[in-house]
Amino acid sequence: MQTGEGAAPGGVARRSAGYQAWLVGLLSINFGIVFFDRQALNVLMPFVQPELQLSNTQIGLLASALSFTWALAAFGIGKLSDSIGNRKLLLILSTLGFSLCSFVSGVATSFLFMLSARLLMGAAEGGIMPISHAMVATEVDPKHRGLAQGIAQNFGSNLLGSFIAPVLLVWFGQEFGWRNAFFLAAIPGIISAMIIWATLKEPPAPPRPSAEHDGESYGVLDALRNRNVFICVALGVLMVAYFVICLTFLPIYLTSIRGYSATEMSWLIGTLGISATIGSFATSGLSDMIGRKPVMIAMPLIGIILPLGAMYWSGSVWGLAAIFFFGWGLNGIFPLFMATVPSESVDPRHAATALGLTMGSAEILGGVFAPGIAGAAADASTLAAPLWIMIALTIVSGIIAMFLKETAPSQVGARAAG
Repeated sequence: MQTGEGAAPGGVARRSAGYQAWLVGLLSINFGIVFFDRQALNVLMPFVQPELQLSNTQIGLLASALSFTWALAAFGIGKLSDSIGNRKLLLILSTLGFSLCSFVSGVATSFLFMLSARLLMGAAEGGIMPISHAMVATEVDPKHRGLAQGIAQNFGSNLLGSFIAPVLLVWFGQEFGWRNAFFLAAIPGIISAMIIWATLKEPPAPPRPSAEHDGESYGVLDALRNRNVFICVALGVLMVAYFVICLTFLPIYLTSIRGYSATEMSWLIGTLGISATIGSFATSGLSDMIGRKPVMIAMPLIGIILPLGAMYWSGSVWGLAAIFFFGWGLNGIFPLFMATVPSESVDPRHAATALGLTMGSAEILGGVFAPGIAGAAADASTLAAPLWIMIALTIVSGIIAMFLKETAPSQVGARAAG
């Protein structure tokens, strides 16, 4: 059944524009807190590594461990939310879970202890984004879907996770110790869970199957038969690999190879957050106007300049910050291949399943294997090896995006009218 602008997929009237804006904003901040906690170990690694005596391979494995359980939770909890329909409760429980895991990270005394903490954190965090995107897809007017999902995924995660986290946590770690920085990172999630419980409403349930589709199942293979979903899975694997390798090894590369201080490193990494925060509006909004496909082709290719700048820029730190700002613009397409295009390509009843598949596959194939491979490559050669891997990933991503079918309502509608 097609729904009008004023109707949610279940056929009921959409809630007010004010509630839609509050929903998107709160989900964005909540996901930002997720990344604040996830980023904590990466930016604190210059302090953690010598105390726990970690090798580059072990650093990569810590990132892989979180990505592995994140991936399992992304698909499993996304599928569960489609089945039971109670997305608000699952969102609250997941938020409380990852906050508690941050406390556990702060008391780790060995590699295995920290590995266990990261496995638990990934399991708690993984389901949050599929549930959040499914809520946005249900509640928000379709003509604003790209912008809304871009804000939900990218605004808070980059403002809090990629900008505030490195600047605040590195300073806090220097002043009060890295363990206390993990304890600090746990507090916002508890507050966010309370606000979600008090202010958000359970979204309308997806439409039930008609008699002709009653009993119809929809699984991973069904989703992968959809061309756009398959391409988005491939893009997710490559781009998440780029993302995780960058945030895992770039802080160490900047301090140990390029000779930047911990404070300079924190602001350079923070520049990525500023870039992606702006991109959460600009990139997704642009895709609403000119189409998803051209944006998703161009942005990965722009990302080549970031690793090249990190390795070869010899000017001022401000010049490198500018390179990082523009190179990290590729982050703006993450909501497109993880949520917007898949949700526009499948039946609304299966949205969380498709989103869980794209996010879960990206994490388990890109996020799990890439850091370990990059870490082993760094131990076998130099810390520049992960940056060369990033360059290869961007080139392949731009090529794959050329095979997408356009799904933006503005473009599809215009073609239909033509």
